[in-house]
Amino acid sequence: MRFPHAIKRSVTLAAVVAVMILWSVGPAQSESITGLSGVPDLHGLKQFYSVPNFKIGGKYEFGDESKYEFGGEGGVTLESLGKEPLRLAYIAVGTPQKDAQGKITNAVVISSYYSGDSTFMYFYWFEGQKGNAFAQGPVVGPGKLIDTDKNYVVFLDALGLWGASKPSDGLGIKFPKYSNIDYAQANYRLLKDKLGIARVKLATGVSMGAIQSYILAALHPDFVEAIMPIGGITKSDPVMRWLFQLMTAAMQSDPVWRETKGDYYKLPRDKHPNQGMMFGWSVLGHTGLSFDMRIQQGWDTVKKDVFYWEPKGDESSALVSKAKEFDVNDLLYRNEAGDTFDISDQLGRIKAKTLILHVKNDQWLRHITAEENVKKIKGAKLVGFESPLAHYAVFRAPNVLKDDVAAFFKEIGM
Repeated sequence: MRFPHAIKRSVTLAAVVAVMILWSVGPAQSESITGLSGVPDLHGLKQFYSVPNFKIGGKYEFGDESKYEFGGEGGVTLESLGKEPLRLAYIAVGTPQKDAQGKITNAVVISSYYSGDSTFMYFYWFEGQKGNAFAQGPVVGPGKLIDTDKNYVVFLDALGLWGASKPSDGLGIKFPKYSNIDYAQANYRLLKDKLGIARVKLATGVSMGAIQSYILAALHPDFVEAIMPIGGITKSDPVMRWLFQLMTAAMQSDPVWRETKGDYYKLPRDKHPNQGMMFGWSVLGHTGLSFDMRIQQGWDTVKKDVFYWEPKGDESSALVSKAKEFDVNDLLYRNEAGDTFDISDQLGRIKAKTLILHVKNDQWLRHITAEENVKKIKGAKLVGFESPLAHYAVFRAPNVLKDDVAAFFKEIGM
């Protein structure tokens, strides 16, 4: 999920400018053609960690944690392909509390969304950031809903984009195909091994970040005390698969991608399948906001998000930055990871206290899926709201539903 350039009256110009990527500079993987941080000004907050011999793309047998300690069975390590170990990235803030063994017991984990990273979530949710306006106020900070005076808060990147290892780091189409479950298990290793977290007080996130919250609690029921998934799903439904297959087909329709069969990295960056990237984002953006809001915006605004092979004037102008920010194969991998995702039959394993937040008129991740999930998790609660922003309203859900969230946090001792 990505912040749409076309939203008007909902976010300041400064916020729009701030989320548009420049180029970030970071420690490792000089081969990478994509940035390591979504918000360059926040890159200095990001830290990195490598997980040796993590198996990507393997099978997970829920219930036997020893079998997926370092990835699923039958997975492929990056070392076996001649690369450095799996790289992960995060931003940590707040006040850790530790047990007698020196392990952290008050961690709040915030996982990233489809096209975001830790800097984006920090930008929207941490106090004093320009993105707070879009979220209708900060969510994280001293004395805020997620209080950094009381909690140790970790914002996470996810395998496949930005600061984590990804195809565009050099392997391209030789990069192992990963799963949604790999996201959560890889970051589990970071939380345990790098940060020394004994247990997670709360796992949350929006969209794909919500998905990771569900997965983490199902993979490791005794590690997670509470989850608050915001606009997430636990299995790929036909509507989602249809949408992302259209996006995938649009990206692969680029003549450069077709001629090179996806192995275009020897070409200059401006010769990559950049039109395909723009086409794919246009397909995805079509249903990101409510149709009523799109109608009210008018064609002069909407056409900037509409793809044209040969645009005139400002047609497709809001899509141009996408070709600079993202790599086609990075997103193709991410789309494929969602195709076969299904942990719906594992929700009964979740012991964590659960509050699900969902946008009722979300056109991507439908509210009916949240209604199904809440029935499968013991004691879970579901609260929702409507917004003209549709799916993109997930960022402001904690503030819109502040009373429900505050009551839940009190219940779980936050």
